[in-house]
Amino acid sequence: MPLPRRGRGSRLDASRTAGTSLPRVTARSPRRAGRRAPSSSHAQRLTRRRHSSDQVPPVPEPQTDFRLGRWLQERAAGDSRDSRQASRARMGSRLRVCSWEEVVIPCASDDDSESVDLQLSNLEDIKKDPSSLELTDSDISDIPGLPWESLTDCFSHPTHQQPRGEVIIERLIGSVQEFFNCELKGEFEKLTFLRSLSSLSRTLPYDETTESFIQSHITDIVHILNLLLQEEPPHSLLSPMRQEVFVTIADFSYQDVHLFFGSEDGADLFSLVIKSMITLPSVTTLAQLQEVTASRPNNSECLYRQTFQAFCEMLQSLVVKDPHLENLDTIFELMDPWLQSVKDHERERATASMAQVLKCLSSHLSLKLPLRFQRLGHLVALMALLCGDPLKEVAEEAAEGTHHLLHITMRLKYLTHDKKNHQSLRKAMKKCRELLQLYNTKQFYSCPSKIAQVFEVFLNSHELCQFVMTTLDGLKNVRHPCTQQSAGELLITLVKNAESRFEKVPEIMGVICAQLSTIIQPSIRQQVINTVSLFVSRPKYTDIVLSHLLCHPVPYDRHLVELWRTLEVELPSTTWILWRLLRKLQKCHNVPTQEKMAYVAVAATDALYEVFMGNRLRAATFRLFPQLLMTLLIQIHHSIGLTMSDVAIPSGLYVDQEVSSEVTPLCLAIQATKTLLLRTLCWQEFSIMEKNKGWTLLEGKDCHLQGVSLLASALLERHHLLAHKVMYLLVPLLNRGNDKHKITSAGFFVELLQSPVARRLPNVYSVARLKDWLHHGNNLFRVLGLKGLCYLLRHQEMREDIKRLLPCILDSLYETDESIVLLAIQILLHFVPSMDFTTLAAMMRALFSLFGDVRPNVHRFSMTLFGASIKSVKNTDKKGVENQVLDSLVPLLLYTQDENGAVAEESRRVLSICAQFLKWKLPQEVYCKDPWYSTPHEVGTICKFFGKKCKGKVNILAQTLMYTKNAKLPIRRAAALFVGMLSKYMDHSELKMKGTDWIEYDLRDMLHDPEPSVRILASQALFRVQKVKSEPEPRQRVCRLRKLMGCLST
Repeated sequence: MPLPRRGRGSRLDASRTAGTSLPRVTARSPRRAGRRAPSSSHAQRLTRRRHSSDQVPPVPEPQTDFRLGRWLQERAAGDSRDSRQASRARMGSRLRVCSWEEVVIPCASDDDSESVDLQLSNLEDIKKDPSSLELTDSDISDIPGLPWESLTDCFSHPTHQQPRGEVIIERLIGSVQEFFNCELKGEFEKLTFLRSLSSLSRTLPYDETTESFIQSHITDIVHILNLLLQEEPPHSLLSPMRQEVFVTIADFSYQDVHLFFGSEDGADLFSLVIKSMITLPSVTTLAQLQEVTASRPNNSECLYRQTFQAFCEMLQSLVVKDPHLENLDTIFELMDPWLQSVKDHERERATASMAQVLKCLSSHLSLKLPLRFQRLGHLVALMALLCGDPLKEVAEEAAEGTHHLLHITMRLKYLTHDKKNHQSLRKAMKKCRELLQLYNTKQFYSCPSKIAQVFEVFLNSHELCQFVMTTLDGLKNVRHPCTQQSAGELLITLVKNAESRFEKVPEIMGVICAQLSTIIQPSIRQQVINTVSLFVSRPKYTDIVLSHLLCHPVPYDRHLVELWRTLEVELPSTTWILWRLLRKLQKCHNVPTQEKMAYVAVAATDALYEVFMGNRLRAATFRLFPQLLMTLLIQIHHSIGLTMSDVAIPSGLYVDQEVSSEVTPLCLAIQATKTLLLRTLCWQEFSIMEKNKGWTLLEGKDCHLQGVSLLASALLERHHLLAHKVMYLLVPLLNRGNDKHKITSAGFFVELLQSPVARRLPNVYSVARLKDWLHHGNNLFRVLGLKGLCYLLRHQEMREDIKRLLPCILDSLYETDESIVLLAIQILLHFVPSMDFTTLAAMMRALFSLFGDVRPNVHRFSMTLFGASIKSVKNTDKKGVENQVLDSLVPLLLYTQDENGAVAEESRRVLSICAQFLKWKLPQEVYCKDPWYSTPHEVGTICKFFGKKCKGKVNILAQTLMYTKNAKLPIRRAAALFVGMLSKYMDHSELKMKGTDWIEYDLRDMLHDPEPSVRILASQALFRVQKVKSEPEPRQRVCRLRKLMGCLST
């Protein structure tokens, strides 16, 4: 609504005259006198229906005019009748507000459907001539909705009559001062005071006395106006007091005396003025109240129209001269809550008045730097939301205001844009013009999302953020689903078009996550989620969005679960997003192991699980399968044995809820790994893990590597293409990350070396790397190194490289770790036939030390390798290992009685190999599987054989006595029995020569064995040894008998 002329013939003068019976004089307006009102448009007619009184009954015509200098002239000349006639004559050519005529508030014309012509050529002229920065009438006329008549003419400064005399001014000042000092103030006195103030304000341009008086009483004036409004009933409109206050404030604003600005009282007055107008009941309610009271003849609807018109013109008077947009900023700040009011009539008034402010500002735009209005994005978004208001009147007013706001924005951006980058502004203007050729004002309120497309080209990053935040607030409007729908459309449209020009993205994400729980409509929820999808798909914002989404409690609530599972991302961006999420987790594995696990690791794991469940990023999941699988296996390793108390949870994260004891980092990692296998169609691998308790193995601290190996073997067997991708991924990554990272990666990598593809790997990534692991301080790496060498032995071309590692592998035989020794034996078995004699002899000595090892498998396979070594000895080298073979006979013989059947059987087999090496034929009793103590006669045969064969070669009795203290009961029992039997068949002279004390000493110790059978056999053996010691040798008796027979014959 354009402002009236501020001359003495303004429309508000007429309204005041109609509203009261107080006398006043209207000012002459030569420029408007007799001017015919322009034809009303459709939009004007709509405005009339909302803000004018059709067919309002006339009220009694005021008897005298009272207000301006004419009243003072009448008082001096005594001719009031002429003034009344002159006033009526002038009002005849104007629109009356309380007659059968309508109150016309000019709005947009019918040709609003036309697009705004950006006048690029005019902008170029402005660039050449900075003095022409202000809009001209021709510029304005090109914009639909603005009349062809120059608005400057209809909104010019007041055209004063001849300057009023000092006497008149003194009377006006006296009238105002009298009111200041008056205690009893009735309605007549109040209205007189306001009109005197208004008349006095018009003498400011030429009278210093008035200026001095006004400036010295600004505080008093503001205080009085504040009191006048406070005394007005808030829920009724029974007098023109509000209207007079608004007109008075407007008159001062015309003279650049702004009562609202410069003090706290003024700011409070401004807030009260807006509240007093906006919060009035609806017109229907006001009419009903008047019918009930019936105390005043005033027509409430007519009075309301006048008051609202005065209110709008008051607001417009603040922006007529607002080059820095400070006043606009203040108006919008105060109007903001009312524009979002839940009451329809309040929202309609605020929207209509704001639209008129914007229209006035666009008509009188004269911008200068610096600009104080920093809430453009908020204003655009709010007007756009109002264009989608369920109340049609609000939507139409907002659309008109938005139309004028676009004009303001274009000029504002031209003034503030970077002069060095003028081309970007031209592009923005061109894009805006193209869009406006498609859209018009009516489409703004029929489809508010068009506004986002039009304004987006002009908004900077800060303003875009304001737009988004304001739009997100619109999602809270649960009472009006259509407003929520508009907010969703605006949001998705702006984010889609603005691309990467946003700031404060974390704050935006925070609001979105908070708002999800309040949005019920599925379509709007999906629009909001799509907005997140657009943000996360922009490489500039991907990490920012993911970081914010990961800062929520796990397991995620149903709203965040829906967000993760329904991300709508274009195919080229899916891999990027999943990769960045994966990197969040991988970075936690690259740092040294800390006391507590990083919360990001747990949150990212749960996020991956939800993404897999949603299956919207399926293509990326297949592409990144190797990285995903290995990262999750490493996360499982890190999570073993941890609870949520072992996680570094950010402070304040679990404010309103407790951490569930059922949720652990390990269970989240396991479920994510399972889901990954299922989503990538690894059904058979999943089944193998289930059948072989692979998931339980993965969760175990000591058996985690077994679970990793099981999964790797299953993948290689069932899905070798994926397995090969994993192997190539791991080649450069095995030495990265912390120990758990390296161990899990190495375990998976080693299992994949079984593949024929492994032969293609360069030596530095295969044999050389495994060699390094053999010297690692962690036994797990030594195990993996030897295991990898075992798998590489399957590839013939790699055996020569592995053979060079034999000295290192031989050293592994002395390790305490059973797995290391067994793997070393397994490798050495492959190279026994090709070993040189020196290496072979050294290996046999190492193996002999393992005979009787408490680890059954080590004992057994050491004998196996020993037997294989004996077989591979060449004839020329047999003499060099004969003693080692002889020394092994007694241990092998005794261990045929081992309680472990596999060890006993292997002992008999290797003993047979040793006999073949020595070219002996063992008695069949050696191969008997029955215990010796049950068949003593067979033991005698064995003892007789070995006593005879080993005579002079090895002290088998001493070797046997070494096993009398063996930890195994069967071995101690066999040793005791063997000593007793062997003493019977040994050379007695040799036994006596060496003495039996050392034998008896060991046997006496066995008499204290906890096992009775051992004690019995030890006592029997001791008896036999002592008997041999005391009895003469049989050969000596024969010699003596021969001597005696020789004497007799002589």
